[in-house]
Amino acid sequence: MINEYQLRILPEQAASEQSIKQYVSREKGIDIRTIQAVRILKRSIDARQRTIYVNLKVLVFINEMPEDDEFVHTEYPNVEGKPQVIVVGAGPGGLFAALRLIELGLRPVVVERGKNVRDRKADLARISREHKVDAESNYSFGEGGAGAYSDGKLYTRSKKRGSVDKILNVFCQHGASTSILIDAHPHIGTDKLPRVIENMRNTILECGGEVHFQTRMDALLIENNKVTGIETNTGKTFRGPVILATGHSARDVYRWLYANGVPVEAKGLAVGVRLEHPSMLIDQIQYHNKNGRGKYLPAAEYSFVQQVEGRGVYSFCMCPGGFVVPAASGPHQLVVNGMSPSNRGTQWSNSGMVVEIRPEDLTDPALQPQALELIAGSAEAETERLIRESKASSGNDIHPLAVMHFQEKLEMLCWQQGNMRQTAPAQRMADFTRQKLSYDLPKSSYSPGLVSSPLHFWLPPFISGRLSKGFQLFGKSSRGFLTNEAIMIAVETRTSAPVRVTRDGNTLQHITVEGLFPCGEGAGYAGGITSAAMDGIKVAEGERCAEAVAAYLEARPQA
Repeated sequence: MINEYQLRILPEQAASEQSIKQYVSREKGIDIRTIQAVRILKRSIDARQRTIYVNLKVLVFINEMPEDDEFVHTEYPNVEGKPQVIVVGAGPGGLFAALRLIELGLRPVVVERGKNVRDRKADLARISREHKVDAESNYSFGEGGAGAYSDGKLYTRSKKRGSVDKILNVFCQHGASTSILIDAHPHIGTDKLPRVIENMRNTILECGGEVHFQTRMDALLIENNKVTGIETNTGKTFRGPVILATGHSARDVYRWLYANGVPVEAKGLAVGVRLEHPSMLIDQIQYHNKNGRGKYLPAAEYSFVQQVEGRGVYSFCMCPGGFVVPAASGPHQLVVNGMSPSNRGTQWSNSGMVVEIRPEDLTDPALQPQALELIAGSAEAETERLIRESKASSGNDIHPLAVMHFQEKLEMLCWQQGNMRQTAPAQRMADFTRQKLSYDLPKSSYSPGLVSSPLHFWLPPFISGRLSKGFQLFGKSSRGFLTNEAIMIAVETRTSAPVRVTRDGNTLQHITVEGLFPCGEGAGYAGGITSAAMDGIKVAEGERCAEAVAAYLEARPQA
């Protein structure tokens, strides 16, 4: 017999299967000797009051054992010799698109500009040790995408892209803990996610697909407004329709699309800083206990959002028990991000603290960074050239690359404020709200190092003023949060793509270029691992879209 129960129990009662058995036996009047197993279906923590409870949905197996796996398996057939589809980018959007193509009997050819997920690690370490950023292998580029080394959180606020369940089950099938099927805020951890990514790659290869690393798409092959393939930096040409899943930092792709007449449009994003507290302090605040989380609770999370002068100010990608990392994707940039290991066991907790920016805001003088001289021949200078040369024809409209250009200028300004290294400008939180320089800085998880800097002075007033007011409001709603024990680390700009590669809502193809399927976060249709993965599945799976891809391939003359 199998019974399902909803339980509301103390953390120590939820700590092990045996203690849950004891609770169920006592409360439901069941002989504990007959309870063979307990399977947790859902788990969440209620920390709204001083007494913390864990909410559980469980299956209790009485006089029998579970016979099925805890996750749903997906069958992946062999697709050798099948029509091929080019997938550009091996982040969550690209990987999940590739796996779904295999399900549909199509052969994915994945090209990734960076290295495989393991080989990336040496280049990431070099950023902290030598302050050198490899433009093709960094926290943004490489197998697994930006999510591989930026926490591995697997939840999304978006409800419109589809079910998260498929994504989580595929992760479990490739080695992730089944706890991600249970927890309200599932999390793999940046230390365990690489193995899962490797297993996904191996599935693609075993089924007859291809994966090419250190292979950057340099151009789309377009004939009569139809994509026929791609050219790469290796000299290889790959033929087939293209799923474009390049991630939010592939600015060279955006420049190429714009320069070659493939319509893109400016898109809003959020910009701010990483805010780092001692994890003990966050535990004390969130769990209402001076002793912190204790033995049975995880590192505490938080979420804040306020409207300040007509724009949202909010926490983003909160990493309890994590650390802050250098996330630039090229020279002349300083960008920070956050991540957490699976145990979330560090002494710090951090979150992006960002201000909403809309394309039309760029006309506000308060949003303009300080004047700076761009480096001749740099990517930033190339963006400015494209914008400058098109101003005469575009009139007063917001340029498609304008938000990206703003990102670039702000990241370059931050790099200059960090002594043209990866040492990040930083300021104590309360000092920032008081417009005071921090004469010393607390110990931080950011390994390249920090330099005290007046963020309130050089960040655009549009951002700094709203951040300051937002922090004051957060401090009122959560006593102890606004403190000089917390440190602001600049600058957080890679919250989403600054450009949308426009696509048809029905076919999911680009609005003017047949056979091009913009996908995931880089195309402006997702905002994290899970939503990008769902969009990857959608692009490869949506009934009309899958039929369109199949019809497109069937219509091509066979070699």
